[in-house]
Amino acid sequence: MIEQRFIVAIGRIERALSRIEKSATSLGPTGDNDLAERHEKLKSETHIALRDLDKILAGAR
Repeated sequence: MIEQRFIVAIGRIERALSRIEKSATSLGPTGDNDLAERHEKLKSETHIALRDLDKILAGAR
């Protein structure tokens, strides 16, 4: 049951990242630099969170 919740949460995170990436690339090369920086920061933090979730799941088995 807990694993299913993590899988759903990870799916939601991945879909959100996809929407963010699509939005950031649609701005083109002259897009908002601040947005690109915030996007990279969010991506990095999300990868860290996913790594931590993997560790939690590995310990729950």
